[in-house]
Amino acid sequence: MEFLGTTQTASYCGPKKGCGLTSLPLAVQAPVIQECYQPYYLPGYRYLNSWRPSLFYKVSDARTCPEECPSALRPPTVLPALRSALFSRYSPRDWDRSNDLQMRGAEASRLWAGRLMGDSMRLMQDKDQLTCQMQEGTSRNLGQRLSDIGFWKSELGYELERLLTENRNVDTVKKRLEYAANEVDCPLQVALECLYHREKRIGIDLVHDNVEKNLIREVDLLKCCQEQMRKLAQRIDIQLRDNRDAQHMLERDLEDKGSAQFIDEKCFNLRNTSDCISFFHGMEKVDGTISVPETWAKFSNDNIRHSQNMRANSIRLREEADHLLETLSDQMWKQFTDTNLAFNTRISEVMDVKNKLQTQLAKTLQEIFQAENTIMLLERSIAAKECPLKVAQTRLECRTRRPNVELCRDIPQFKLVNEVFTIDDTLQTLKLRLRETQDTLQLLVMTKCRLEHELAIKANTLCIDKEKCMRMRKTFPSTPRLAGYT
Repeated sequence: MEFLGTTQTASYCGPKKGCGLTSLPLAVQAPVIQECYQPYYLPGYRYLNSWRPSLFYKVSDARTCPEECPSALRPPTVLPALRSALFSRYSPRDWDRSNDLQMRGAEASRLWAGRLMGDSMRLMQDKDQLTCQMQEGTSRNLGQRLSDIGFWKSELGYELERLLTENRNVDTVKKRLEYAANEVDCPLQVALECLYHREKRIGIDLVHDNVEKNLIREVDLLKCCQEQMRKLAQRIDIQLRDNRDAQHMLERDLEDKGSAQFIDEKCFNLRNTSDCISFFHGMEKVDGTISVPETWAKFSNDNIRHSQNMRANSIRLREEADHLLETLSDQMWKQFTDTNLAFNTRISEVMDVKNKLQTQLAKTLQEIFQAENTIMLLERSIAAKECPLKVAQTRLECRTRRPNVELCRDIPQFKLVNEVFTIDDTLQTLKLRLRETQDTLQLLVMTKCRLEHELAIKANTLCIDKEKCMRMRKTFPSTPRLAGYT
């Protein structure tokens, strides 16, 4: 322990010596102790322990030991009651000087403290005002930001609603096209079956008539219409995928705007008295932003413009689909009507021919009946001429047996000869006519067979065109069904 005003070289701090009187050594500088913490001193304030009183050095220089004891290092031990009188540390001058320094240091400290307090009050007022202004400005900026987010949210929501409506409309048109394309399958199958049935016509009726031409045109038209509908449905499906991409971008942007609005509202509602505030040191140095207000607004604006472009494309496709369905339904109905008219015309022609053939067959049958009667009469007539011929020939043979001059070429002889020749000529004529009649009958029979065959062909054709084809073609999908409406 070091006592104030003395050093460790004092006599009472060391061991006793044999000499009674010892002299103090020369003043030795006290060891320097370095401190880690350096205190702060006000201007004009002097550290009182940084100097030693001059009286101490004067006392320490006086030799109290006689010459015969030069080896004594410390003064003799004295009583504690006499220590202050024997070893004085300060002089009056030092005391006055110390008091003066204390007064001046206190005055300087007080003045410095007064100025510091005034500056501190002004500084606190300025900083409080600046902090309030900055906080109010930040709140206003957050409010403006919330207004901007609300504006873009409303725009995105409005555009998303319109895009969703457009997607539903486009999906409906796509289903209409697919339904109309499937609806064409039935009349296409009917037209193909009509062509297959007409291949079963027989003989001369296998003609490439107007009905077959219209059926081929109808099949080609139905296939073409079906292909156009399906191609447009594929284009609409691609456009629908693009619309859904734009919808996803709008929904994601709208969701991000909602999250940002929730966060900014939470920040806007924070006050100095809020419970959830805390220190987050170093956050002001973290910059994780990826956009600026211009790019932020441009991002949402680009999403809206992209959605508007997709909606415009969808509207054009819907209009094209409506026009295509209307046009194709009109064309299919017109071709269906033309084919039916061709069928009716062809059926009328075949029926007229069939009626004429039936008339001819009836006449032919009548002629055959008459020819058969004629043949029968001719045969009877020939048979009837044989007896008179026999009589005349017998008479001539008997008259040849007349004797001598009685073989006269008299009038009976002449008449008999003439009769025989006449009857024979009649028989030859009748036989020739019989053969001709028989040939005519044979021709009539062949004609009858041909007429019956033709009638069978026409009946088969009428059965195909009228019973099979026209029965299938009684119904055709209505215009609403061809336009894709159920």
